[in-house]
Amino acid sequence: MKLGADEIKLPTSINICEVGPRDGLQNEKTLLSIEHKVELIEKSVQAGAKIVEIGSFVHPKAVPQMADTDAVARKIRRVDNVEYRALILNLKGLERAEDAGVTKAKLTASASRAHSLANINRTPEEVVRGFEECANYAATHNMELSGAISTAFGCPFEGRVAAEQVLSVVSCFREIGVKELSLSDTTGMANPLQVYELCTKVQKQFPDVKWVLHFHNTRGMGLANVMAGMMAGVKYYDACFAGLGGCPFAPGATGNIATEDLIHMCHEMGIATGYDLDQVISIGRTIRKMIGHDTASFVLDAGKCSDIVKPQK
Repeated sequence: MKLGADEIKLPTSINICEVGPRDGLQNEKTLLSIEHKVELIEKSVQAGAKIVEIGSFVHPKAVPQMADTDAVARKIRRVDNVEYRALILNLKGLERAEDAGVTKAKLTASASRAHSLANINRTPEEVVRGFEECANYAATHNMELSGAISTAFGCPFEGRVAAEQVLSVVSCFREIGVKELSLSDTTGMANPLQVYELCTKVQKQFPDVKWVLHFHNTRGMGLANVMAGMMAGVKYYDACFAGLGGCPFAPGATGNIATEDLIHMCHEMGIATGYDLDQVISIGRTIRKMIGHDTASFVLDAGKCSDIVKPQK
């Protein structure tokens, strides 16, 4: 039986946020210069990115790779209708972001109680409610907040995270006024059925929330999970150039799904992304040279499907 996009209810287009400048670089041993980071951000926008996560405003001792995010934010050439966002952990980070000209900040909390307690000795609900001062500050300083729920599908300490626990964290974010939320598979433990079921559930219970999915490809299920998310109706996805990434606070977490792999898959299925795939592939090759090692990207290694199709004489 042949199924088309209409039968399996795939979207005609999706939105891909390039998280490479933050999530891709935060676990790299090679510290890139400000100029290299600016180059990667600007090239990503030229390639079609409408949302870019440019870095994080966190303590430099915790994540030294992000110590220069203030300078990067001030140096990039802003393009109209492109969202430049950054990760923050507290009010001080939000103030730094504002001072650097960033108007969109992302807060993060774990869905897993064990993961949250192990890392910061607070429950997920306590963490989110502690963001209320950030929400109040943003509301009075013309800034926008989004939220990321890490370990939303699985935790290295407690295994699969119950949907009810995820919903509890979502409710707390909604209480402080956050209406854009990312479900993050921080440890790469999600499977497509789980993704479909959770996405269906959260959209039904919180229809006013803009949902984003963030997958790591730790066990090779990243793109399959994207398919499940698209079938569930989610249209916003995070991805990282060259498949870089990993979380310094989640044992065993490896790279994100590669931006070029996701774009290639979508374009092969006739799903628009707004990206120029060749330019994105060029960025992936550039970042490999910058960091000096290979990365987990299928398209960078094998090329596009169209590359092997030989024209008939």
